[in-house]
Amino acid sequence: MDSSRAIGADAQTVAVKRPYGVWLRWVLLAVAAVFYLLHFVHLDADFPSHSPWVDWSKFTDEGWYSDAAVRHFLTGHWYLKGDFNPAVALPMWPAVEWVFFCFAGVSTPSARALAVLMFGVTLVAMYFLIERHTRAHDTESGHSLAAPTCALMLCCSPFVYAFERMAIVEPLLIALMTLAVLVASHLRPVRARDWRALLPQTALGVLMPAMVLTKTTALFLLPALAYTVWARAGYRLRRAVQLAWLPCVMGVALWCAYFFGFVRPHYLEDYRYIFSANAYTSAASEPLHLLIVQIVGNTVWMGVTVYALVFVVIGLAVLWRSHLFKNPLVPTMLLWAAGYLAFIGYHFNQQPRYYLVVAVPLTAFVAMGLDSFRFAGSKRWVAEAAMGLCVLAVVVPDAVRQMRYVLHPDYTFRAAAQGIERIVLSDANHSHLVLSISGSDLTLMTGLPSICDDFGTMTLDERVKVYRPGWYASWNELDDDKMDALSPLFAPVRVAQFAAMDDQDRNLLILYRLDPAAPGASVKRRRVSLSKAMQAKPGTEH
Repeated sequence: MDSSRAIGADAQTVAVKRPYGVWLRWVLLAVAAVFYLLHFVHLDADFPSHSPWVDWSKFTDEGWYSDAAVRHFLTGHWYLKGDFNPAVALPMWPAVEWVFFCFAGVSTPSARALAVLMFGVTLVAMYFLIERHTRAHDTESGHSLAAPTCALMLCCSPFVYAFERMAIVEPLLIALMTLAVLVASHLRPVRARDWRALLPQTALGVLMPAMVLTKTTALFLLPALAYTVWARAGYRLRRAVQLAWLPCVMGVALWCAYFFGFVRPHYLEDYRYIFSANAYTSAASEPLHLLIVQIVGNTVWMGVTVYALVFVVIGLAVLWRSHLFKNPLVPTMLLWAAGYLAFIGYHFNQQPRYYLVVAVPLTAFVAMGLDSFRFAGSKRWVAEAAMGLCVLAVVVPDAVRQMRYVLHPDYTFRAAAQGIERIVLSDANHSHLVLSISGSDLTLMTGLPSICDDFGTMTLDERVKVYRPGWYASWNELDDDKMDALSPLFAPVRVAQFAAMDDQDRNLLILYRLDPAAPGASVKRRRVSLSKAMQAKPGTEH
């Protein structure tokens, strides 16, 4: 009789706890949904001004990696010989953009909306992935809060807000990686009359080359996928090989078909150039200990509090001998982050956008770690209160900063692009082609044709001779090497300047009209200093 009463009391306790868990879960998801929807607001605004993340991509990368899709819609051709053509090596993002542009049209807001949708794919896939791996650990209430907590922290993160809204390749890479881990966690051997087992294996075989063709650095994420497969195989090598051989064969075959059937016969020079253009940095130039300190230190860009909690969770898991590391998703998330940090160290180019690929798995790790400690010890309410305080310490400051970005957008880059468009289109005597390192961004925003003044398989003087641009848009000054390429054919005449962005090295976009050079005349080099240029009013003609 006493034991039956005890069982009944336990059942009543669980019944009381379950509504609380369900209610809290839906509150977390509702708040996360609101902040996710805020990502769609002001999609044509500048990268958040006065943020701690100084990244070159806000001037160039959105246009560069959208070029193939944009050019196809504007000219009917995705490829421009001699110019920068990253789509040759990284075709996935422009291919997805091309499909999206068929419905939404070509514009910066359209491209960024697609990036935010990719972030939505990441959130949904990560939610189901964490749910799948934490449900069994919540033995008391049956309601793990790790998945909604992760969604909330990601949606409220100002770092994620800034970079997941950009039309760059990282949002798609993260979405594909999250889907790949989710699919890998469903692998099972193919047996007779059980062809459904082929679905996850085939999906993984497609996702892996898609990741590499989105960004080649996805190769550094494959160890995390391999661990997921090994864990799915019960940590048995032979069974893991049975699960992995078909996806691996498919992945290699698809990549080889693309490279040997499309790239090698037609675009091998452009393919090689993508890697040579990115070889300007090297980890060999920095002592190893300083390199590690710099990489570990820069990871704080994801947020001071959540980054500190990474080490708190690791320390508590080790000291308490928690079951946290028995969850196979936890080592997967850590390998994901460590793999990409290894790339950042190898490439030695400390751009904040690279750390976006690290921030997502580390945030998931923190959410799972905090949730696992809810069940540690006899006083559960103390653990739950500590978890709640930690989550609030992350979410509240992040949400406040993100709301500041949402409520105070700037449109300086868009205004500069529109100003350039008005001047270029009003002149019938010069070609509308614009030469600029930010030319692809200008094309995405305005539709003006452009070529890059920095990257391309042709040298700059060759490109200028072949394409004969009518205008040159430069940030802050006209460099000597650019003048050397232009002066044999053109006499640059400065016609307007526009204050744009908040970077101290690139905050003044200067437009030059390229008049024909007088026969036999020597063009005097003239560097435009920032201090002198800032004395003039932005947007005025000279």
